[in-house]
Amino acid sequence: MDQEYNQLLVPVDGSDEAELAFQKAVKVAGANHAHLDILNVLDTKQFIGGYGGMISGDAVYQLTQDAENYLNGLADRAKQAGLEDVAIHVRFGNPKTVIATDFPHDHKIDLIIIGATGLNAMERVLVGSVTEYVNRTAPCDVLIVKTT
Repeated sequence: MDQEYNQLLVPVDGSDEAELAFQKAVKVAGANHAHLDILNVLDTKQFIGGYGGMISGDAVYQLTQDAENYLNGLADRAKQAGLEDVAIHVRFGNPKTVIATDFPHDHKIDLIIIGATGLNAMERVLVGSVTEYVNRTAPCDVLIVKTT
């Protein structure tokens, strides 16, 4: 099977699983001479504070800056590994839908490389795994990474 991938997406959240996916994405992008999009989705539900209040604009700004700094560090690592075509993205919304459908449609992604899970067993039961949702609904191939 000769499958060539041109537009790769690796969603990251700082977890160990996301780190493994990032490492694999760099290898696959290099082997395919592909563009690599590195995405961090800030879940808008996290901006609802306790007692029904909203998190301040300053806090949202700081979260965005932290995400951009994290992604810039990953992009630098990808470039040091030999990739030339790397972009970073911070998006707001539900991680499931942003990763599975919104971003792939907007950027014509043909492969999503994602970590096995960032949730513990109880969280997967309560909210479902983002990886599971992406695997079921993405319009492109999905590579679920469990090892480097």
